Amino acid sequence: MRLLRMLLVLLAVGFAMPLAAEEDPFAGLASQSFDEVSAAVGTLAASGNPRAAAVIGAMRNDALYADDDGNLYIQSGDDWLEARTGKKAADVDADSLSEVRINNAVRRAIAAAMGGIDLFSPEAAVRAHAAQAVFDAHDPAALPALQKAVAAEKNAAVLRTLKQAEAAVILATPDSTDADRLSAIAVLRARGDIQARARLADLTGASPAVAAAARDAMTALDREQQMWGLAQSVFYGLSLGSVLLLAAAGLAITFGVMGVINMAHGEMVMLGAYTTYVVQGLMRDIAPGLMGWSLPLAVPLAFLVSGAVGVVIERGLIRFLYGRPLETLLATWGLSLILQQAVRSIFGASNRDVTTPDWMSGAAQWGGLTITWNRLVIIIFAALVIAALMAALRWTSLGLSMRAVTQNRRMAAAMGIRTPWIDALTFGLGSGVAGIAGVALSQIDNVSPNLGQGYIIDSFMVVVFGGVGNLWGTVVSALTLGIVNKFLEPVAGAVLGKIVVLVLLILFIQRRPRGMFPLKGRAAEA
Repeated sequence: MRLLRMLLVLLAVGFAMPLAAEEDPFAGLASQSFDEVSAAVGTLAASGNPRAAAVIGAMRNDALYADDDGNLYIQSGDDWLEARTGKKAADVDADSLSEVRINNAVRRAIAAAMGGIDLFSPEAAVRAHAAQAVFDAHDPAALPALQKAVAAEKNAAVLRTLKQAEAAVILATPDSTDADRLSAIAVLRARGDIQARARLADLTGASPAVAAAARDAMTALDREQQMWGLAQSVFYGLSLGSVLLLAAAGLAITFGVMGVINMAHGEMVMLGAYTTYVVQGLMRDIAPGLMGWSLPLAVPLAFLVSGAVGVVIERGLIRFLYGRPLETLLATWGLSLILQQAVRSIFGASNRDVTTPDWMSGAAQWGGLTITWNRLVIIIFAALVIAALMAALRWTSLGLSMRAVTQNRRMAAAMGIRTPWIDALTFGLGSGVAGIAGVALSQIDNVSPNLGQGYIIDSFMVVVFGGVGNLWGTVVSALTLGIVNKFLEPVAGAVLGKIVVLVLLILFIQRRPRGMFPLKGRAAEA
């Protein structure tokens, strides 16, 4: 009898082992319970089945279906594939199939599963992306695969991301030891971003020592985020200041040399932006492969177009109104309306699309600071334009003549300088610089007939605050106003922030009517 019982037990074990070995890894995916589906996703990912990635990916793309018998199918265009084999299925009644249901919990399980599958990809970029996906999902089921990936990883950058994902999973695992959790907190503290803080904030059921370490880490991260936030505001302020500098540089020259209040200066900026649009349209039709060079080509053309229009305006209108500031203001304001309407008639009233080249697209992350390439390029571009302008004013004959006329017009005329032509060339130079500003603004603002109107008042504020006719004052003024605006916006809002800046500027001008850096000279001091 005892021998018979032993034989029956051995037979039962023998039958049970093959059944366990042949357990279907796809079972549970068609369940009506989201918890069972989530568990089935993890089981399939850990099974090593070669179809796991395709099936889970189909779930992620809402392309996995099941029939009443539990058979799974993947929709591929007009065809249906058997999920278990990947072969094309024949005689499938699409009306009898129902989409495999998923919710946010299942989506997290899918993200963790796909991350676990890709953790061992031969491509470092794929492994890094998978590690970040596991970090975001922080599913405890991914811990064994993560630990294997950490042990096998040779790339330092990927290994760092894997350890961060492992730390996030450890904190989300209820039965993790305090020692492991303290180590994980240190890893996330070193990561130092908002996502790391979120993982620390999600920590529950921790011992007092672990909870205290998490609080200390979150406090330190909050301080770092505040510092990075200040750095981000400074960067945005420099970007805004560079835009104001480009828009105001030409006005600083014309207003400083001739004392002309040119309300059409914003339209010179607009002409530069539309020149960029025309150049890109021609290159798209003639040489589409060279579209990346459209902006460098548009810069000199915008300078020539806006500069030529500026010379025509000075010779045809401004020179008859010297000494009559109110009439000059009204005449240039009317001229700005004429230029806007002319652009509307030619290009239409709607915004025009100006393409950003690939080398100006995207952003880089430096700690908690996000540096967008287009803004960085504009900052560098503004610095180069101002440097070239200062060099021209200092070392060219036109620059020397302009400086002489700025300091004492009558004495310059007595020395043989043809002041009317200096006025025309100066107006053209200032307008040309405004056209260059339009090229830059086309990358961050809408190219429309009203483009210049948004910068004319700010340009006058920059010039008056810095000191009329002083380029260094314009540089300092533009950057100062840009940074102050960006620090006030989060507190007071964009509109109220501008009002506060304007009030502060008025109070400053009451104390220093000639700005921060007034010009020296007999005419300036008279």
